Amino acid sequence: MLHLGLGSFHRAHQAAYLQALRGAGEVQWSLAGTNLRPDMADVLNALRAQNGAYTLETVSPAGEYRYERIEAIQEIIPYVPGQAAMLARGADPATRIISFTVTEAGYYLNHEHRLDLSYPDLLVDLECARRGQLRAEGTTIYGAITAILRARMAAKAGPVTLLNCDNLRHNGERFRAGLLDFIEYAGDAPLLAWAQAHTASPNTMVDRITPRPPADLRGRVRHATGWDDAAPVTAESFIQWVIEDDFIAGRPAWERVGVELVQSVQPYEEAKIRILNASHSCIAWAATLCGLQYIHEGVRTPAIRQMAYDYVTNDAIPCLSQPGHASPVDLPAYRDVVLERFSNPAIRDTNQRVAADGFAKIPGFIAPTVRERLAAHAEIDSVAMLPALFLAVLQRWHAGQLSYTYQDQSMNPAVAHAICAAADPVEALCADKILWGDIAGEARLTDAVRRAASRVAQLQAAA
Repeated sequence: MLHLGLGSFHRAHQAAYLQALRGAGEVQWSLAGTNLRPDMADVLNALRAQNGAYTLETVSPAGEYRYERIEAIQEIIPYVPGQAAMLARGADPATRIISFTVTEAGYYLNHEHRLDLSYPDLLVDLECARRGQLRAEGTTIYGAITAILRARMAAKAGPVTLLNCDNLRHNGERFRAGLLDFIEYAGDAPLLAWAQAHTASPNTMVDRITPRPPADLRGRVRHATGWDDAAPVTAESFIQWVIEDDFIAGRPAWERVGVELVQSVQPYEEAKIRILNASHSCIAWAATLCGLQYIHEGVRTPAIRQMAYDYVTNDAIPCLSQPGHASPVDLPAYRDVVLERFSNPAIRDTNQRVAADGFAKIPGFIAPTVRERLAAHAEIDSVAMLPALFLAVLQRWHAGQLSYTYQDQSMNPAVAHAICAAADPVEALCADKILWGDIAGEARLTDAVRRAASRVAQLQAAA
C-alpha cells in the first residue's frame, strides 16, 4: 500500500490496523508513505531515521494509557520536487492499493460533486498534467494520482485500488468523479479509459479522535516505555473503519482485526458524519465562545453538552432512521458513546483544531440534516444552533477577537468578512449558496438561525 499523507491520523488509524494484522501473522502487506507537500519534513525525517517505526499512545475515557510500537510503515519516501520516488512506488506492480488522507476542502468539488475549476491550485495542476508533468512545489490529490496512474499505465503495472481515508461523504465515488474530470480536462483520453477500467474507489468511513501530538508526548513515551521516539502519536482508544468491499487488486484481510467490510458504507458514514462530526464542531464552536481551550471542557459544560445532545436527538437521529429504513447503527447508543469519547480529558483535543474548516463542514456535515428536516416540514431549532454558533465564531474572527488563528481551506476571506459586515449577518450567512446550496435563503432556515443566534448570545453572556 502506498499512502499519501503521513499525518497523525493515518499513523494512528490505518497503520495501526495493518500493524494488528501483521501481529496476527499476515505480513505480506506493508505500507510505503509520503506527503504531497513539503510541510512535514521534520516528521518524515524522524520516521526515516527510525526506519518507519514510531510509538502510538492510546488513552481510554477511563484514563488507561497503552503504548504500542507501530512498524507497518516499511518505507518512508521523502518529499522532493517532482516526486520521482513516489511515482516509482506507485507504478510498481507490487503496489496494489494507493490510499490517501485529504481534508474535505482538498477535493475541490462543487455542489454537483464535480471538479470546481475556480481554484488556482487545480488550474496549475491541470496545466502541468497537460504537459505530462507533476507540479514541483506540491500538488493536489488529483495531480498526484493522475501522475501515478500515468506512470502505472506506461509500466503496464496492472490495476490498483484508490482508497480514501477521510471524512468526505461518499468519499470514494466523489473522489473518483473528481479524478476522472481532472484527467478529462487534462486531455488524456487513453489514461481516462485506462483509469476507468483499471481502478476501483470504494467508499469508506474512518473514525478515531487523533489530536495534534502535544509537546510533552515524547517525554511521556520515554518515561512509559524507554523509547526516545521523535515521531510519536496519541489517540483515543476507540477506533473504527468501515469499507465497501470493492477492491480490484486484492486487499489485506482486515476483517481479522475488526475492520467492517460491507456492501454499503452509507448508513455508517451518515451516522458518523451527522452525529460525531457535526456535534464535534458544535462543541468546538460553543466552547470557543465560552473561552475554553479543549473539547472535553466543552462536553463537561452542561449547556454545551445539552446543545449537542439535543441536536443529535431531535434532528440527526430522525433523519438517519426513517420508518421502514432502520439504521444498522444503534443511534442513541452511538450518540452516548460519542459524547463519552469527547469527554476524555486525556486526549486534550483543542477547540482550535476541531473548529477549523467551517465553510466545508456546514455544507458537508450540517446542511443535509437541515435540508431533510425542512423537506419533512419538521422543526429545525436544534440543528440551527450549529450555524448560529459558527457565525458567532466567524464574527469574532472578523473583529480580530478570536483567541486562536482560525484555519479554513474552503473559506474565501472576502466573502466571510462580507457576511459578518452585512446589515443582517444571519440573513447573509443563510443566503450563501456555497454553504447551503438549494436551501440558501430559505425563510424557515433564516428564522431558525435567528432564534438560535439569540440563544448563542445568551450562552456567551453567561460565559
